Amino acid sequence: MNEFTITESTVDTAATPSIDPAEFAALGEGHIAYVRPIRSDEVRALFPQAPEMSPGLDLFALLSASGAPIMLTDSREVAVANAMAHSLYPVSLH
Repeated sequence: MNEFTITESTVDTAATPSIDPAEFAALGEGHIAYVRPIRSDEVRALFPQAPEMSPGLDLFALLSASGAPIMLTDSREVAVANAMAHSLYPVSLH
């Protein structure tokens, strides 16, 4: 069995490109959407305009690549279908 251990001397940090956080957030914008399981208790953090909900409900949020909320639903399939209907590639976010 071959093992490889990364040490500081193994990684060339000078050759590692850095990316601005705003540029990183924009990667995939308009192309990728994230489907994220969310509890009703957390909804207001992403969807401030959402009405009051019973606590403990399992829901799904569809978010843009930058994390902007797109939609909230009680069905993963509906979130995926909405992404695809808008030509966005849906990926799961855990």
